[in-house]
Amino acid sequence: MPRGFGASLAQAPGRLMRNLWGRLRRPSLVRRLMFAQIAMMTLLWSVAVALLLGSAMFDDLSTLDASHRAMLTVARNMTDQPAKQYESLRALDLGLRNALGNGNDASLSPSVIVWQNGREIYRSDGVPSGIVNSRPDIGETVEADGKSWRARTIESPTGKTRVTLITPGGVQIWLTFQSRGYYILPLIVSVPFLLFPAWLSIRLALRPWRKVAREIASRGPHDLAPVTQLPRHDELLPLVHNFNALMDRLRASIAREQSFIADAAHELRTPIAAMRVNVEALQSLLTQHIPTERQHELFARVLSSNVRAERLVGQLLRLMRSHAQTSAPGPLRLDDLLQERLAALSALAHVREVEIELVADEPVEIAGDRDSLVSMIDNLIDNATKYSPVGATVSVGIQRVGDEAVLTVADQGPGIMPALRERVFDRFFRDPDQTQTGSGLGLAIVRSVIDVHGGSIALDDTGMGPGLRVTVRLPLAATGEPGPLGALGTVAPAAS
Repeated sequence: MPRGFGASLAQAPGRLMRNLWGRLRRPSLVRRLMFAQIAMMTLLWSVAVALLLGSAMFDDLSTLDASHRAMLTVARNMTDQPAKQYESLRALDLGLRNALGNGNDASLSPSVIVWQNGREIYRSDGVPSGIVNSRPDIGETVEADGKSWRARTIESPTGKTRVTLITPGGVQIWLTFQSRGYYILPLIVSVPFLLFPAWLSIRLALRPWRKVAREIASRGPHDLAPVTQLPRHDELLPLVHNFNALMDRLRASIAREQSFIADAAHELRTPIAAMRVNVEALQSLLTQHIPTERQHELFARVLSSNVRAERLVGQLLRLMRSHAQTSAPGPLRLDDLLQERLAALSALAHVREVEIELVADEPVEIAGDRDSLVSMIDNLIDNATKYSPVGATVSVGIQRVGDEAVLTVADQGPGIMPALRERVFDRFFRDPDQTQTGSGLGLAIVRSVIDVHGGSIALDDTGMGPGLRVTVRLPLAATGEPGPLGALGTVAPAAS
């Protein structure tokens, strides 16, 4: 057995109990509704018991008048046959107890005491002595042996025969219920049989809720469309309407933000371009008077700042376009587009003395927007060549893996620390240790384009020394198989 396996087995029950306890501690609407049903059942049962106690406390026993008078008739008519008289009274008594009570238990059953000529001739089992009514034919509460009883006495016209009907009082019934579990036992027995039907009924009742939740959970971060599952239920419909109203307000807010940034970027392009033209014209005039080294340095800084501002404005425009796709996605050869953009960027790579290699062995067709994909490729290649050292190689690969197109860009630069690999997709965030200039928008634009196309992006190490590898996955086009693709090799050789 591997070392530590036994310890893991020993810890498994404890871990299971902690997980179970954690789940039980989390609030749950289903559990809340189940407990509410159990509490309601307990309340109803308590009300029923209270009504029983109330009726026992104030019962005048008139509902048993027929049985009561039948015993009086038997006692009167069988005076000369004591044995048969006793047997008849005993039979009537047991029949009354079994029909309306708990057999021989006097604390939960009606009982009788029969007197004839001042002598007691019959007494039910368990009935204490000393139970006497003060007024005939009226129900009264009588105390005997420290207990409360309800008693009613009727007598023959001559007064020689009397029959007292006795039932336990409300307090006595309550004590019997408590001592014998008649109150709590039905609840304990019924709870297990109630839990599963309650859980099942609640689960079935919450199906519309789960359907709406599944639709919301299946959405991407940029899908702000209204919920299409409009329930008919009064409890859920206001929630869906309010959610759709929130999505409407959010869409309007994002549209206003994008419109503002796009308008601001458009407005900034003209003055920045004019400033650059004027500075270059001024620089050409000063060259006629042999400018000093300090003047050259200042003009170089102004032009560099102008280029950075112009690049930032262009990045903002591309970012806004990536959020709002202007054309419907159509079939697009991603390998052809990649080869085209690498050819266009080869001059930039040549200036930076970086070589770009493209590996694409098969055609890859996706459904996408050409302009936004061009922006994505340009930003990835620009970052890779900018951060790679002189003489380095940037490897670009495109292939089909299952139903996805996989684009990889690997450089030999300083890379990005794992702790920052998610933050670099935030707008205007840059690695604090980075010395290269930039706007902090390149990877934000890339992530935005990929999200619009339903893809994913991951950053990791190259596995072969320093550098960063970017892996982009995009879904393939659903229809159409492109023709064969020739082998591709080096696009931009390194400058010698």
